[in-house]
Amino acid sequence: MDCRVCMAGGDVWMRGQIGGNFSHESEHDLALMVTDFWENGSAGAESWCSSDSDSALSDLAHLADKIPFYKRSVAQYEKDLTSVVHSLILSISENDLHFVKSGPCNASCLKFSLVKLLRLSGYDAAVCVARWQGSGKVPGGDHEYIDVVNFNNSGSSERLIIDLDFRSHFEIARAVHSYDRILNSLPVVYVGSLTRMKQFLQVMVEAARSSLKQNSMPLPPWRSLAYLQAKWQSPYQREFNLDEENANGAYSSDHKQCSGQLKMLQSLLQSEIEADRMLKPINTDHIMSLDFLPLSNSFLYTLTREIVRMLH
Repeated sequence: MDCRVCMAGGDVWMRGQIGGNFSHESEHDLALMVTDFWENGSAGAESWCSSDSDSALSDLAHLADKIPFYKRSVAQYEKDLTSVVHSLILSISENDLHFVKSGPCNASCLKFSLVKLLRLSGYDAAVCVARWQGSGKVPGGDHEYIDVVNFNNSGSSERLIIDLDFRSHFEIARAVHSYDRILNSLPVVYVGSLTRMKQFLQVMVEAARSSLKQNSMPLPPWRSLAYLQAKWQSPYQREFNLDEENANGAYSSDHKQCSGQLKMLQSLLQSEIEADRMLKPINTDHIMSLDFLPLSNSFLYTLTREIVRMLH
């Protein structure tokens, strides 16, 4: 479901992420909160510029430096799972979505397709449906994501979260350019622990607050840390099969929403993989020892030495 609440001038203040499933009650509650926020809580309607001020620029630059660090600070199991998830997403075809759910598509088909492939690969994966009640300034809602339970040798277990549309949770109105750069530096698909996710959430909430402040706009409640954390830390129910009927090969042709999401996700993911590959440091271990080079080839020997010196 693509839930949008638009204000004057066409500004999108709230958009449900692709593949999300708001209940009618939570959608209504959130829409009321958006309206109340716009009428009573927002300020600075006269300030609509979206450029960086000098002070906020330094704040956003500091926050931007944290994203690459958090992306690199990953346990080996998370790295391996991320690689598997990326490969499986890129392997899914549009036809695969037709055998997941019969009847109208509600944009959950891609999640269940990925869960099916993960379980076939030996992972304890499921689609998690989380719901929470509104409290104070935090609106109620619901959210779907994937988890993988990893059992350690000691007998303990850890849940790893997979969110297929991670960046959409942080989209804001009138974002300054620096904020957009931070947003686009986030993983396309989040794969990792709740602890590491909280680090991303804290950075993005501060970045959003800084960006909105430049337009004299307060942070809306649906972009607060408490609301974002509720999406992945609220009580949830694990589901494995979207539709038992499809276990027998039932076919559905109405998958336009999931098909569009799959194409966009695969495109973004492929671009991210290529960009990460370009940024990887050159491995010069194989040329650190130059004894294998013929001494007679003095030009090649000197050139290689110069390359090694420049790289270090």
